[in-house]
Amino acid sequence: MKKLVIVESPAKSKTIEKYLGSDYKVVSSKGHIRDLATTGKFGLGVDVEHDFKPNYVPIKGKTKDINTLKKDVQNSSFVYLATDPDREGEAISWHLKDTLGIQDNYSRIVFNEITKDVVMDAIKNPRKIDENLVKSQETRRILDRIIGFRLSKLMQSKTGGKSAGRVQSVALKLIVDREREIQAFVSTEYWTIMADFKDFQADLEKYHGKKIEIASEVEANEILAKLSNAFKIDSVKESDTEHKAKPVFKTSTLQRMAANKINFDPSKTMKIAQKLYEGIDLGNETVGLITYMRTDSERVSNVFVAETYEYIKKNYGPEYIGSVKIGKKDKMAQDAHEGIRPTSIYRTPESVKKYLTPDEYKLYHLIYIRALASLMANAKFLQTNVILENNGYTFKVTGSVLKFDGYLKIYQIFEEQNDTLLPDFASYKSNTIIANKINKEQHFTKPQPRYTKSSLIKEMENLGIGRPSTYATILSTIIERGYVILEDKKLVPTQIGMETTDKLQEFFSDIVNVEYTSAMETDLDKIAESEEDNIKVLRDFYDKFEPCVEEAFHKMEKKEAEKTGETCPECGNDLVIRNGKYGTFIACSNYPTCKYIKKEEKRNIEIVDCPECGGKIIEKRTRKGKVFYGCSNYPDCKVALWYKPVQELCPKCNHLLIEKKKQIVCSNCDFIKE
Repeated sequence: MKKLVIVESPAKSKTIEKYLGSDYKVVSSKGHIRDLATTGKFGLGVDVEHDFKPNYVPIKGKTKDINTLKKDVQNSSFVYLATDPDREGEAISWHLKDTLGIQDNYSRIVFNEITKDVVMDAIKNPRKIDENLVKSQETRRILDRIIGFRLSKLMQSKTGGKSAGRVQSVALKLIVDREREIQAFVSTEYWTIMADFKDFQADLEKYHGKKIEIASEVEANEILAKLSNAFKIDSVKESDTEHKAKPVFKTSTLQRMAANKINFDPSKTMKIAQKLYEGIDLGNETVGLITYMRTDSERVSNVFVAETYEYIKKNYGPEYIGSVKIGKKDKMAQDAHEGIRPTSIYRTPESVKKYLTPDEYKLYHLIYIRALASLMANAKFLQTNVILENNGYTFKVTGSVLKFDGYLKIYQIFEEQNDTLLPDFASYKSNTIIANKINKEQHFTKPQPRYTKSSLIKEMENLGIGRPSTYATILSTIIERGYVILEDKKLVPTQIGMETTDKLQEFFSDIVNVEYTSAMETDLDKIAESEEDNIKVLRDFYDKFEPCVEEAFHKMEKKEAEKTGETCPECGNDLVIRNGKYGTFIACSNYPTCKYIKKEEKRNIEIVDCPECGGKIIEKRTRKGKVFYGCSNYPDCKVALWYKPVQELCPKCNHLLIEKKKQIVCSNCDFIKE
């Protein structure tokens, strides 16, 4: 009889079976096989009155897979549970053991990368299932089920919102709070003064040693009147500085960097990273190109360090070898495995490019370059700070010159660094330098910007809410539920999103907040380390949460739908205006008994004549409600624009001019209307 290895993904099973040989059979559970039932009190699938005992049932559609796995277990001499190396993977192994009737003839094995040496080493170093990790995951699942089910039902009955969740609601609150800060922000005027010289610009900083702030043009003019074009060189200081490379990626930094540098949505990043981890067919072998992509760690193995040092020495020279970079230790980090890195530094992006899709190549290139740079020497600069004096006012200018590129030799494409060359101030015989012009410039203070997906991920990590592996799902959920929309890559709360947040804060401000959510993550970590009792954590939470829910069901005011004055043609009840994911619509007030929805007559808003066919450019909407502008003769004419056209054509290329970011620009060329 063969030994059985159970992994999560079918893609991994083929690769690993090749490594292990004919004595092993490798099969896949295809992820989780069971979950909490939807029976019992409130449909939670959890006995909240008896130590929160969970009631697990097979996930819909998984019964056939479970039966197949049971036969595989019965026909094997030994079972290796080889699910992913994190808490979720540990829980899946526990569910497999329990569901498939596996007794003591099993071992739990983990591997951070899918390469032959690592897989074979895992077989040699088995262990048993870590019950504490399982308890931590189970506690998280029960918490999410209780909060999700109870709050979602409440929101659906009171606001029309579709769902609420433990971390999801806090993420939404961050977006709503930022929006309200922006709405309440009062802009303040201020001015700056700078002196332009032949090769550089100096900025006014101080007056008689004190930092200066200029509040109005009058103040700026008063200062200008006191300045001459002759500046005294007060001091010139040169110093050597160094820039260190950043550590290898962890989940959150990979998602943020991929969003900022290669324009990947976090969910797309994780999907592609999963493929790179599970295995790529390189012609003569199938191998995982990167280590496990769900990690809070920035560690790298000694084997990888030694291999990479040798690679750096051979390809760049010994002077480019640097030190191991370890980022600031996060007290919440789950440091069970390494950061995200290539499984071999010798599998360069170019050497595997032909086996990858364009998107896979972009992400692998990003991961590879980051890991290689992390072990390269610091970049060295000569920095020059110059202070210029003019009638008691001091101006400052800073320049820097790259002396040794170090890690920037390969990483400069992701970390822009430009030399700022300054003249030799020692050559000025009179110790005086003449400005060509002294300028003033008006500014206005601005509020903090709206969150992007990248900046929200960074904020959530800094605040300690959620786990990096869940960030992509959280972002997708609040957008899909209609709580947030994307405008120019910025997260903007919808009306229903703001109303949902307000209602939750009215009754759950002690629970739906950053501090409580972060503290809960700490408790889950303590459960994993056997430092906290999982039942106590659940009981403390539930005894605080459920009374708030009961109060909210009784006291929260239900948002009443506005009547239109019409009656439903199907049942005679009033028609009302409702809010949906894609805006307002008119429907029967007797929903869900009557599901009548009034179909609005389409009215075409004509904008301009179509320059291609003579039809009309009209305002349209995508299926998701986003406005765009297209020709009325579609599909015969396929002219379409995301920005509103104006009643003019481009004088350069005769295409439509459009309104874009408060400018009139050409939809086809680089023309900008003055």
